[in-house]
Parts: sequence; structure tokens; C-alpha cells
Amino acid sequence: MKNSNGRAEGKARGGHKIYIIDVTNRDGVQTARLGLSKLQKTMINLYLNQMGIYESEFGFPALEHEANYINANLELADLGLLSPIVLAGWTRAKAEDVHKAVQLTRVRHINLSISTSEIMTLGKFGGKMTREDVLKMMTEAVDAAREAGLEMITVNAEDASRTDERYDEDYLLRFAAAAKEHGAKRIRYCDTLGYDSTISIYDSVKRLAEAVQLPIEIHCHNDLGYAVANSVEGAMGAIDAGVDAYINTTVNGMGERAGNADLVSVILAVTKSRGLSDRKILDERINLKMAWKICNYVANAFGLPIPINQVGVGANAFAHESGIHADGVLKDHHNYELYGHEELGIGDVETRRTGRVITTGEYGGIKGLQYVYEQLGIELKDEHETLELVQYASAHNQMPLTPDELWLIATYPDQVRQIMTLAPPVKVAAARKRVAAGAS
Repeated sequence: MKNSNGRAEGKARGGHKIYIIDVTNRDGVQTARLGLSKLQKTMINLYLNQMGIYESEFGFPALEHEANYINANLELADLGLLSPIVLAGWTRAKAEDVHKAVQLTRVRHINLSISTSEIMTLGKFGGKMTREDVLKMMTEAVDAAREAGLEMITVNAEDASRTDERYDEDYLLRFAAAAKEHGAKRIRYCDTLGYDSTISIYDSVKRLAEAVQLPIEIHCHNDLGYAVANSVEGAMGAIDAGVDAYINTTVNGMGERAGNADLVSVILAVTKSRGLSDRKILDERINLKMAWKICNYVANAFGLPIPINQVGVGANAFAHESGIHADGVLKDHHNYELYGHEELGIGDVETRRTGRVITTGEYGGIKGLQYVYEQLGIELKDEHETLELVQYASAHNQMPLTPDELWLIATYPDQVRQIMTLAPPVKVAAARKRVAAGAS
């Protein structure tokens, strides 16, 4: 039996699953006028891991100011804090970017991106590159990543939706086949401008997956308000073609222009919507009870309040005023709620201390630091080192530190110090030599 989109109803074919790859720390941080500190990006990786998210696209390993953050997070993975989440970097599909990424960082998983539509090939490269040149550049980048010993190579087809719809429908298939031949393990189908509809993305991804027989990532933008719906239907196209699907999300739907597919909305759509709720196809490790915590942390970090009507976590997500609705929900919340607020980790009473308050931060001292950590029940190994890091971290974030950030600082001081050092190691060493030479 098929639904109105043409996708098969019933159990997932071959037991294939949908996995979540969150790209808040790569695409979300590219939101115009907003940004995150490296420490905040690290906390997001920590919360994503606690939430059971399969992978975080955690940064740009070919950018020098990301190198220390990336390497420190990989150290935290080795220490077991950021595990089992996969930490993957993003670069342009250029061999030189791959070489720089492996020179600067210890990244083992990489996503290589290049535009595939004719309109972008002409518009971005100014007529200097043909679509055959694009294929060559991509395969050379994949070769470079494979020769560098990277474990997972994903190739991103930017603007795939307009590639498949216009000009040359077979080009996207040739692109994916060439990526696979050179060693790519996944293909990312990007609806870069939010151009697809649920029907078109299902058909395009299913055709692509059937042709290439590799897992497909779905990366959707929200320019037309379709990002979540398209992400789910695109994933179902991959599932129905007999491969695993990976949906790219961002926390609170952050991202360029109108944003990306919202993490919580995608999880709820896959687990609660008609025709999908009984299929059990979402990665079983996902812990939705982390939703409230991570969404509020990201909202505060970006300085952007959660909209009152945000799916699942908005202030009105479980609010009822209509007399009929209020009567119905008080009798049985299932009358007007598909899911309960407890499922998203909402319900814990949060209190804010009034009266005498002691905090610690950019201008704090030892006594205040000791008091705050005692209240948190955290034992300090080196009070003076912790105070220094707390002062730097507060200046780094430009906002008060959260209890979890204070815990991370006290527990992993070496990695936190590295995270907050923006100059790459080589330049830091050179600067220290200059200082030493001047002092002598």
C-alpha cells in the first residue's frame, strides 16, 4: 500500500534506519548576525552525544581558528566524554582543503561539498569550470581524503534539488557514482534553497539511492517552509530504496536565511506522525528527554529566544485556552496532544535564587569560585587554574557560565584551555618564541 506521496506503507524495507546528523556547529553557526563560541560549540556536542544523536558535523577543519577546538573535541572523544557520537568535519571538495584539514587537525570523518546544479556551476565559477571539471575536482578531493586515511568520506551535492530537476537529470547520478567509485561511503542530497516539495524529494532521493546503493543524507533548508517535511520524505525515499537514511538537522532550526530542518521537529515527525509512528525506523539510541535542555541552551547561546509556538519546546506547545480544548485536555491530554511534555524533558521545576547571590565569572575571585563550585557539588583539583579558566571562559562566551560549562572547565581543564585558544598550534608556538626572545 502506498500513501499520497507514493511511498510504501508498513515496515521499513530491509530493516534500514533513519539516523540524525546534527549540523548546528557547521551550518547553524553560519546564521547571519549570530554565532557561537568554541566552548558553546563543545557543549552542544556534549548535549548531542547525551541525546544519542549519531553524528555532529562539528566544524571546519581547514579553518585555522577551528583547529584547536576540533582537536580538543577529538581528545574529549578519546577520553570517552564525546562518545559514541561521530565528529565529522566539513570542507569544500578540493584536494587542497583536505590536505589542510589533515595538517591542522586529527579529524577522521569528513564531508566534502561542491555544487552540482548547472545554475550554480555557471553562476559560482563564472564560466571558468564545466560540470566535468566539477566531477574531476570532487573525485580528486575524495582521492586525497582516502589517501590521507580518513575513515568516513561523505560527498555533498550542493543544490542537488535543482540538479535533478533541471537541465540534466542523469548528472546527479553520474556525480554520485563517481564519488562511490573513488571511495565515498555516503552521498548528501542537499536541497540548498528549500526548492523541493515532499513528492519531488521522495522521488529524487529514491532514484538516487536505487542507482548508487549508498546511504543517503538529506540536507534541507526552510526557504519555503518545507524543511522538516522534505527531510522526512527524502529519508523515506532512501529507506524505500533499500539503504539507510541520515537526516541533517540543527537545534531550533538555526541556519542560513530561513534556517534548516529543526532537530526536535524531525524526531517528532518520524516517531509520532501518521504512517511512521508504528514503523520504528528512527535510531533507537535517541533520547528525546534531552530536547528541552539542548534547545534552551542553544537559544541562550545564540541570544535568540525560542518562538512561543516552536514545535515541542515553545512556551505554548502544551498551552490550551479554548474552552473546548481545555476541557478535553483536562479529561485526557491525548484529546489535544499527540505527545506529552514529559517526553521532551519538560517538567522539572526550575528555580532562580533571589536575595543574596554569589556568582563567578570574568571578574570573579577565589572565594566566590569556591562557593559556587561547593553549591554545585563539584570538587576542584586546582582552584587557581580553574579560576583562570572560568575568567577566560566567561570572556570567551560573553555571558554567564552554565553549571555544565563550569563542570566541564573543572573536569577537563587542558581541553578547555585548548578550545578557547583560537590561534593554531604552530602560530602559538611561534608567538611564544618571539616573547621569549624579547625577554632575553
